[in-house]
Amino acid sequence: MSDKTTYSLSVIHVLRTPVGGLFRHVCDLAKTQSECGLQVGIFCDSETGGENAARILKRLEPHCSLGVHRLPISRLPGVSDWSTIRHLRKALDGLSPDILHGHGAKGGAYARILGHSVNAKAFYTPHGGSLHYKTGSLMGFIFFRLESLLSRRTDGIIFECAFSQETYRHKIGNPSCAMRIIHNGINDDDFQPRQLDDKASDFVFIGELRHLKGIDILLNALAILRQKGLQCSCTIVGEGPDASDFKKIANQLDLKDCTKFAGFQPASKGFSLGRHLVIPSRAESFPYIILEGAAANLPIITTRVGGIAEIFGEQASFLVSPDNVKDLAAALEFALKNPAEMKARSDILHLRVKERFKVSTMTVATIDFYHSV
Repeated sequence: MSDKTTYSLSVIHVLRTPVGGLFRHVCDLAKTQSECGLQVGIFCDSETGGENAARILKRLEPHCSLGVHRLPISRLPGVSDWSTIRHLRKALDGLSPDILHGHGAKGGAYARILGHSVNAKAFYTPHGGSLHYKTGSLMGFIFFRLESLLSRRTDGIIFECAFSQETYRHKIGNPSCAMRIIHNGINDDDFQPRQLDDKASDFVFIGELRHLKGIDILLNALAILRQKGLQCSCTIVGEGPDASDFKKIANQLDLKDCTKFAGFQPASKGFSLGRHLVIPSRAESFPYIILEGAAANLPIITTRVGGIAEIFGEQASFLVSPDNVKDLAAALEFALKNPAEMKARSDILHLRVKERFKVSTMTVATIDFYHSV
C-alpha cells in the first residue's frame, strides 16, 4: 500500500468474535489502513478466538497505533452489554477517534450507540449478521427493529455485496445515511499455488461448524453417492457449536470410513486436504473462503446464497440450490466424473478473483467513503 495516497484519520474497528471471514476482513483493513497513514485500533471479544486469534492480533499490534483491546462481549443482546459499553466508552474517551467502524450485528450496535457521544462518525458493515434472520421469526423481528433504531445513529453503511444491500432494504428499509457497496478483497499472498497432500480427500469443507453452513447437507449428499456405489472421501476442517451434531450424523449415515473431522486448520493448510472445496451454506454474505479457494485455484462447489453469485459472475449458473441434498449430490458426482471440466472452471474463477477482488481496492474505497461522509 506504500504507493497509495496517504490519509489522515483515526479509526477504531469494533467487532465481536475474532474468528472467520469478518475477523480476516477487519485485520486486512486495519493493516492496510495503517499503511495508508491512518491511526487504527481494534476492540473485540476476549473470550473467543483461542490461540489463533491471539497470534493474529499480536502480529497486528505494530499496525494499531490506537491499540488492540479485548473485553468480554456476549453473542446475544443482554444486560452485560451495558457494562461492556461503559468500559468501551471509557477507553474511547482517551483515544478520541474520528471514526468508529462497527462490524457485524454486535460491533455495529456498539459503534452506533457510542459514535456520536465520543464525537466520532459511526460506520457499519453488516457482514451478514442480523440480516441472516428470517422476516417472519421472533428473533428477526427483534433484530430488524433494533437495526431500524440504530440506523438513525449511523453516518455510513458499507455493504460487502449488492445482495447485502438489497437484503437490508427488504428487511429493514432504505437507510437515510450514506451507503456504498465495497466488495471484500484478498492479498497477493493468497494466490500462492497449493501443494496437494498425498492423502487428500475428494472434497474438503472449511469453515465454522454450525447449522448455517450446511455441513449436514454435505454429509447427506455424500451418503447418496455411497448408496450409488461411488467411492468418495471428505475432510471437514473447522470448529464450532454444532460439531458434535455433525459427527453424530456422520456416524448415523455410516460415513466414518470416508469422512474425517480435522479440527481447526488455517485455510491455506485446509486447501491441501481436498481436491474440491465444498461450501454448502444455507446463508452467506460475501464469504472470504470462496475468494481464498478461488485464489488457490481449487475447483469449488457451493450454493447460490448471499453475494457468491457476484464472485462467480458468468459461472453463477453452476451454483447449487441451498438446503437441497439432491442438487448437492449431483454436483459432487459431476465433479468426481469430470475433473477436466472442473479444472477449466477453476482457472476462469481464479483469474476473475485476481482481477476484481483486491485488498488495496477495498481499503482505498473504504477510506474514500469515510472522507465523503
